[in-house]
Amino acid sequence: MSEKMTNRKLAALETKRKLLETAKVIIREKGLVNTSIEEITKACGVSNGTFYTYFKRKEDVVFAISHDMFREIYDKAQSYDGSFMDRLAFYMVTFSGHIERDGLKLCQEWVRNTVDPDLVGSPYDREKLRMDNDSMKGMIRMGVKQGELKEDTPIDALANALTDIIYGEMLCWDMAGGSYSFEERTKTFCKMFLPAIMKPYLNGNFK
Repeated sequence: MSEKMTNRKLAALETKRKLLETAKVIIREKGLVNTSIEEITKACGVSNGTFYTYFKRKEDVVFAISHDMFREIYDKAQSYDGSFMDRLAFYMVTFSGHIERDGLKLCQEWVRNTVDPDLVGSPYDREKLRMDNDSMKGMIRMGVKQGELKEDTPIDALANALTDIIYGEMLCWDMAGGSYSFEERTKTFCKMFLPAIMKPYLNGNFK
């Protein structure tokens, strides 16, 4: 009985994964407004009813696509082999690079839907900004714990400011229609400006 349940769960996870991957491809090309649930399910070879087993509406797909990836990015940044500044730059650049690779249309849909609270059906995405702030705090807190940053480093204020910067870059990239690389823009920021922002809080031995 337990083996059957396990197989059933694995099959369900695989179906959900296929729906998400298929939706990502279609939305990247056409945008969410021009994508129908029927189009997604037909490409997956499943019924419309199967879609509603996992999602209440098509907007929820946009939120679900990036759910696990940002946690994975954070975990990789925490274990990245390098100094605090290396880890922080890795986190910010990988964050923006993931968004860019998922495509402009997907990012625009996500921004549109999260800015309008009435369109946010997922509790995860109602809390997305807070969660990204918490990830940034975690990056900075680790630096303090390891002695790379001074004990009196203003963790909350710094995390808020850096999250504001990366969200602002994302919005500008959206508004520019993806006419430049979001990832490269973040690399430039990390190289030219991030050291000056963090310099007052770096311990002497880690500069």
